[in-house]
Amino acid sequence: MTFDLTLFSGQAGDRNPRGWAGAASIASALGERLGLEPVEVGVHGEPIDDNWDVELVAAADGFRSLAERYVQIFEAGRRPLTALNRCAAAIATLPIVARYRPDAVVLWFDGHADINVPGHPATRYLGGIAFSASLGLWDSGFGAGVASDHAVLVGARDIDEPERELIDQGFVQLVEPAALESFVAGRPIYVHIDFDVLEPGQVPTEYSVPDGLTLQQLSDTLAALARTSEIVGVEVAEFEGEDAAPIVTALAPLLA
Repeated sequence: MTFDLTLFSGQAGDRNPRGWAGAASIASALGERLGLEPVEVGVHGEPIDDNWDVELVAAADGFRSLAERYVQIFEAGRRPLTALNRCAAAIATLPIVARYRPDAVVLWFDGHADINVPGHPATRYLGGIAFSASLGLWDSGFGAGVASDHAVLVGARDIDEPERELIDQGFVQLVEPAALESFVAGRPIYVHIDFDVLEPGQVPTEYSVPDGLTLQQLSDTLAALARTSEIVGVEVAEFEGEDAAPIVTALAPLLA
């Protein structure tokens, strides 16, 4: 199956404009490498630094358009390859992935777990509840459907206490990159990468979480997965730089 390349330019809880520029850089670099023209979805306007519910209302139109784009891609028998500004846009993508490919394991590469729920003090930011929406832990209005035994956190280090409780209860799995290939065991995968999964300084990101992966370690992990698993789709987020070439190089094993 061929990838369909998407650039999401809508609101997604942005607190600065750098994620939009970063996503555009990634989409352009991916398009050049693969010979694809990115389809742009959403209009960003101005950053909103407010509570998650205000951010979600602002993001709603763009999220609906992104979900519709995913439906079109899967209905055409193709695979999504998506440059997101912020990880919160996964609120729109993952329920569609789960609808069409319920067999896929969702690998959430992120320095944070993002499985908080509204009401916890750490959930002011929409991104902090981005993955939990698709797991059905709260109702975003965009659906859910990702089974907890198909949800894997990779590289998460900044984990709040309620998130730690869910991990300790086995609701989701936190898997070290070195053990990921064995854990996945050849099952189909959908890969979400938030670039603060990397060691600070590897690429520009809004958040810096120490003790992350290098770009080479990320690429090696993805290469191991690509050798044995079907790649159902890929989405990347939270890049705030201009030079996306190192990122595309790291993603290369998933794009072959």
